[in-house]
Amino acid sequence: MNNKQQAGAIGLDIGGTKIAAGVVLWPSGEILRRTIIPTKPARGGEAVLKDTHDLARRLHDWARGEQIEVAGIGAGVAELVDCEGNVTSSCTIDWRDRPVQQRLSEIASAQVESDVRAAAVGEAIFGAGRGHPLFVYVTVGTGISYCLVQDARPFKGAKGNAIVMGSSPLSTVCTHCGVKLRPVLEEFASGPAIAKRFAQGQNGESTETCEEVFRAASNGDKDAIEILTSAGEALGVSTAFLVNVLDPEMIVVGGGLGAAGGLYWNAFERSCREHIFADNSRGLPIVTATLGVDAGLVGAAAVVFAQQQDRRANYAYETK
Repeated sequence: MNNKQQAGAIGLDIGGTKIAAGVVLWPSGEILRRTIIPTKPARGGEAVLKDTHDLARRLHDWARGEQIEVAGIGAGVAELVDCEGNVTSSCTIDWRDRPVQQRLSEIASAQVESDVRAAAVGEAIFGAGRGHPLFVYVTVGTGISYCLVQDARPFKGAKGNAIVMGSSPLSTVCTHCGVKLRPVLEEFASGPAIAKRFAQGQNGESTETCEEVFRAASNGDKDAIEILTSAGEALGVSTAFLVNVLDPEMIVVGGGLGAAGGLYWNAFERSCREHIFADNSRGLPIVTATLGVDAGLVGAAAVVFAQQQDRRANYAYETK
């Protein structure tokens, strides 16, 4: 490497299965020294936090050895995170009320963020949302979530909970039998839900991933086609609700299913446009995210870059 010092940040994408980490350069977004380790959340939150801390420390030491100026550490977590960077849920990793941000700050200035907001910031700075002042990022994979992004900044809400899209039940009553229903989008249209629904139709035979359902649909399996179509339609209804409430200029869809295309995507887009109320919003762009599997890692680092830009802008304003 040449003697000119480069700027970068450490990005940590912390999910229930793996922790993907790397050093991300500014302003290119290039990933250096990528590392993936298993999360193993069943060991407990402290064990996962120690692994995360050690991984961040190793990357920080490597970056300094390569003359990379580390602006900070960004950590995207598959949990609810409040506006101060505190983890407030424990659905995947038991980090509720643990000092995750403080522990990482022992290494360098750190910012903990929800994984969907981190990915949304990454798309705003480096991906499909670049140059678009107001868009909604929707992620569809193991879970389903969203983030409103304005001027490359994620809207967090009062308590950091403005990401809940697919996990809350919608109560309704069946008009045919009168039974009260509580459908949950994430239990119907996410990757695991699609696999589970297909397995139930195959006499309970195990289906590990929804990729098998996509293969079955491509081979003409009627059950698989119906499941993917209905799942896409359900996602479209919920996304259209976001459009009706938030009035974005564009929808960016990420996650494993977000990039799947085909039958699921076609049903989703058709349903979404059908359920958008305003005529002049119905034709808004609905595009796939461009960062792909690196969205969480790059996005976590992008949170650091965005925070750094905010500090510079505030300093410039105060010194006028």
